[in-house]
Amino acid sequence: MQNQNKGFLYFICAVSAMGGLLFGYDWVVIGGAKPFYELYFNIGDSPFLQGLAMSTALVGCLVGAMVAGAAADKYGRKPLLTTAAVLFTVSAVATGLFNDFTLFNIARFIGGMGIGVASALSPMYIAEVSPASIRGRMVSLNQMTIVLGILAAQIVNMLLARDTGVAENQTWNVAWGWRWMFWAETLPAALFLVMSFFIPESPVYLSLKRKVEGGKRNRETSSTESAEQAKPLSSFLYLLSSKKYRKVLCLGLIIAVFQQWCGTNVIFNYAQEIFVGAGFDVDGMFINIVITGIANVIFTIVALYTIERWGRRTLILLGAGGLGLIYLTLGTCYFLEVKGVVMVVLVVAAISVYAMTLGPVTWTLLAEIFPNRIRGIAMATCTFALWVGCCTLTFSFPSMNAALGSSGTFWIYSAICLCAFIFLFHSCPETKGKSLEQLEQELVG
Repeated sequence: MQNQNKGFLYFICAVSAMGGLLFGYDWVVIGGAKPFYELYFNIGDSPFLQGLAMSTALVGCLVGAMVAGAAADKYGRKPLLTTAAVLFTVSAVATGLFNDFTLFNIARFIGGMGIGVASALSPMYIAEVSPASIRGRMVSLNQMTIVLGILAAQIVNMLLARDTGVAENQTWNVAWGWRWMFWAETLPAALFLVMSFFIPESPVYLSLKRKVEGGKRNRETSSTESAEQAKPLSSFLYLLSSKKYRKVLCLGLIIAVFQQWCGTNVIFNYAQEIFVGAGFDVDGMFINIVITGIANVIFTIVALYTIERWGRRTLILLGAGGLGLIYLTLGTCYFLEVKGVVMVVLVVAAISVYAMTLGPVTWTLLAEIFPNRIRGIAMATCTFALWVGCCTLTFSFPSMNAALGSSGTFWIYSAICLCAFIFLFHSCPETKGKSLEQLEQELVG
């Protein structure tokens, strides 16, 4: 690859991966703003309204992810990335601007739609513009920006949340602090919007469009694809009704849901409960959250180098098996009431394993395993399933933790991981170094 072309490839992949940065930031920032906007909107005594404020963005994710597939196949990948940037920018400004709780939730819903669109489109676009030899590394760049966005939100929240023990600072936090946490997203969102106009359309989409419009026939197109060229670009009903794609779709759905139900994200969403249960006070809890965030970034960087060397199949099996064993140990430690640094080591180990395996590999596999003509709608369907998994995981953890205790909860996550290991060992292909056309022939025929 010529240096000029390689530089341009890195540029367009980096622009697309900005969707991941905003995805990570928007997803996490509300956690730091939560104590202050709840006081501002006077919802501290209403668990329902508290849950509503935390959930509206997740609902937006579901809508955005599902709409993204059909829209990307109809209008192209590039316009959808621009749309995601618009949604992020509008949400960042409006969430901090509105003084009405209903409008606040509408703004969060808009931001959630941006997350849904970006989470489906960014890895897919990167996979379609990248050569097979570095495609895994390029798609993993999207996961890298997600974890950087998470870390950025944690740092912004920490810097803006002034000492709540001082009365005047508490007043500022309630009046303005939470607003600036959301407004801080405006700059990268606006930059993403501007830069999205300078990237090209995906060559895969352009090729599909030419086929549908009766244009040139791609020399690598199979006879089966030729018979399907008269059909419109993929639709959800066609995807579900086609026996040809059923097996690969089931694989993608299971991988997507497992990335959430492996249990790692509860550590981010419920860090307070987990670390307090391990015997830490509030100060220790925040220090440990920063430690997990740093580990998340470091081992995502490791994934950038291992995904092309070790392969996707090896990493996803390592993730499922490794997390299964870590959670089995973690649950046992909770059962035996082990406290202190041992628990931190186990939690950091879980984050590290996830960051170098299931975190990036899931998005890479989802972007690779589907044939060109259904990739848009299939990727959106799997992303929708992933966010359903995220919602159910987030909502079920408090009830599971109350009913089973931390030990029982992590034992359940361990069992899920070990069952997934068995399934993936028999069903997950190796996609390293193979062109998208070659993978289509191997997985669909």
